[in-house]
Amino acid sequence: MSELVRPEDAVSRMGRYRWLICSLLFAATAINYVDRQMIGVLKSTISTDLGWSETTYADVIFWFQAAYAIGYLSFGRIVDVAGARIGYSIAFVIWTVGHTLCGFVNTATQFSIARAILGVGESGNFPSGIKAVSEWFPARERAFATGVFNAGANIGAVITPLVVPAITLAYGWRMAFIVTGAASLVWLVAWIALYRRPREVKSISPAELAHIESDPVHPVERIGWGRLLRYRETWAFALGKFLTDPIWWLFLFWTPDFLQKRYGLDLVSFGPPLVVIYLISDFGSVAGGWTSSKLMSRGMTANRARKLTMLACAIAVMPIFFVQYVASLWGAVAILGLATAAHQAWSANLYTLPSDMFPKGAVGSVVGIGGTAGAIGGMMMAKFVGYMLQTTGSYAAIFAVAGSVYVLGLLLIHLLSPRLAHVRV
Repeated sequence: MSELVRPEDAVSRMGRYRWLICSLLFAATAINYVDRQMIGVLKSTISTDLGWSETTYADVIFWFQAAYAIGYLSFGRIVDVAGARIGYSIAFVIWTVGHTLCGFVNTATQFSIARAILGVGESGNFPSGIKAVSEWFPARERAFATGVFNAGANIGAVITPLVVPAITLAYGWRMAFIVTGAASLVWLVAWIALYRRPREVKSISPAELAHIESDPVHPVERIGWGRLLRYRETWAFALGKFLTDPIWWLFLFWTPDFLQKRYGLDLVSFGPPLVVIYLISDFGSVAGGWTSSKLMSRGMTANRARKLTMLACAIAVMPIFFVQYVASLWGAVAILGLATAAHQAWSANLYTLPSDMFPKGAVGSVVGIGGTAGAIGGMMMAKFVGYMLQTTGSYAAIFAVAGSVYVLGLLLIHLLSPRLAHVRV
């Protein structure tokens, strides 16, 4: 008599190597965000030491994002040509060098150069990660896998206010950059040793390989940027990134400053609120990817599942309009946590759209184009925030923008790609 096969037994026999790859992507993204967020946590300390104004700090952020925009476009192509393994390694080395150099600079100009190097390298994180997910996961798992590795951003944001103030108070802010840069090199060794394409991994089970390759096969063709820019689907992704990426930059680089100015917190005391905010956002990253994947597993189309999830996220960001009027610190933390969680859930689905719509040979380039658009939006946001704080000292207009752009972004995505149809070249 044949035995019934339980689903959990089938999963066990299938193997989980793809989730080992996802854990490496998660770890790299966490390191990426530790390096990225440190300037926000140390804003007051560095500004006092080096004599920065609000606009000087905004200019340093601007040049980081300018380099990020250029690098994102370049790394999208590098990853498509060289593959995720080599592309990610190059990006990681560049950003670690730029991050470590921040510990040796003395002027705003030197700091801007070091942060620009960091920006070039960090721009390779998401094109490489999305490329790896497209190689290692079938379409129905990609949003969840993207949400999982994207959650590393929030873990990095949680680690930063816990670890960096302790290093800074003990050894100074310069040593904080040097120590975190050196410690991160462990990841590079693990990545080079473990990452291969699925068919190049001898230990992967046939069942897991079949699961990974279960989607319909589309031609893997290298598609130039000029051709990609002709497609409305490319612009749907790019405009979504242009409008909403700057809000994440806002949360990352200015939340410590907001908490300090509104509630009188300092380098030590704003650590717990930041930890809570980014733990909440971590949940949002995973939940956003899980939700659309779950809806698809129940028979809903990718188009409907992704857009319904993104609509819920757009609505959840809106209370940020009122955060600066909340007298309670922890009430503000709850609103900020909800907004950052909604952004991360939105982002997990937005990052999945290129692999939904484009052949694998173009995914990295489309992500690169979108990331460049997002970084350009971030440059504009940096100048806007610096100007508003320098002239008015108020976050009112800043949070008004943050609460409204997600609905606009979803509307543009739907108008440009009403069905998320696969682009056939």
